[in-house]
Amino acid sequence: MKPMLSLRLPSPAKINLFLHITGQRENGYHDLQTIFQLLDFGDNLTFYPNESGKIHLKGNIDGVDEKNNLIIRAAKLLQISTDCTRGCTIELDKNLPLGAGLGGGSSNAATALVALNTLWECGLTEKSLARLGEKIGADVPVFIYGQSAFAEGIGEILTPIELPIKWFLVVTPDCHVSTEEVFSHPQLTRNSSPIKIRALSGEQYRNDCQSVVLNLYPAVKQVLDWMENFATPLMTGTGASVFCSFENQREAESALSKVPKNWQAFVAKGENCSPLHQQMRTFFTGAWPSG
Repeated sequence: MKPMLSLRLPSPAKINLFLHITGQRENGYHDLQTIFQLLDFGDNLTFYPNESGKIHLKGNIDGVDEKNNLIIRAAKLLQISTDCTRGCTIELDKNLPLGAGLGGGSSNAATALVALNTLWECGLTEKSLARLGEKIGADVPVFIYGQSAFAEGIGEILTPIELPIKWFLVVTPDCHVSTEEVFSHPQLTRNSSPIKIRALSGEQYRNDCQSVVLNLYPAVKQVLDWMENFATPLMTGTGASVFCSFENQREAESALSKVPKNWQAFVAKGENCSPLHQQMRTFFTGAWPSG
């Protein structure tokens, strides 16, 4: 592959169409079932590969030091795992709010792993990259595989599924929900009955974290109550974002136009194949082994 001056790639958001918590492990992690729906909206990362061996991030997130930034962690983990001596400057264009349940940080890490695996010619397969990603966060593998999926375990056991095309209005109040606080809360439901993928239906969709978050964060409840004027809303992940689905873009955009100005909001189309993977295949035909 010829050296590239730069490469700009999407880092898409996800929503959880439902989130059921089926148990808790001795190590504190929770077993869950969910559907990850990928969206055509998210952050963007631009990569400027070099031979310095150093990783530099532009556009760092306020309140997140470089040591804890998932993009930096992903890049360094890939370097160490493959004995790579190359470097990269990475520019982050952040559109997704923090603490919103949209998978922004996990998606950033996945985009970094996917891009740098190719730019540095590391030669890792999707499966190997997903194993690396799992060390960074349970949501990272779904972005690496790039398919909307039914997830089990702690979120790492993935079964790709084809979802009907829908449009989503996603609204986020001005608050940051602590995932650790939600999962450690004594009132959190931890014993939902497991369901079979073939028996899934929208009537079963709920978020076991939602009641806890609504009690802890009144701002999220305000958003959910407001969105009930348009459709059946549900919180994604551990919040704070709330979404509802529409059959077409026009209806979703109409609801978006009515969102109060003090909330962040966007409309996105659901995607079965990640925008990241669509773009990678355009740039690098056959460059990425899938085994």
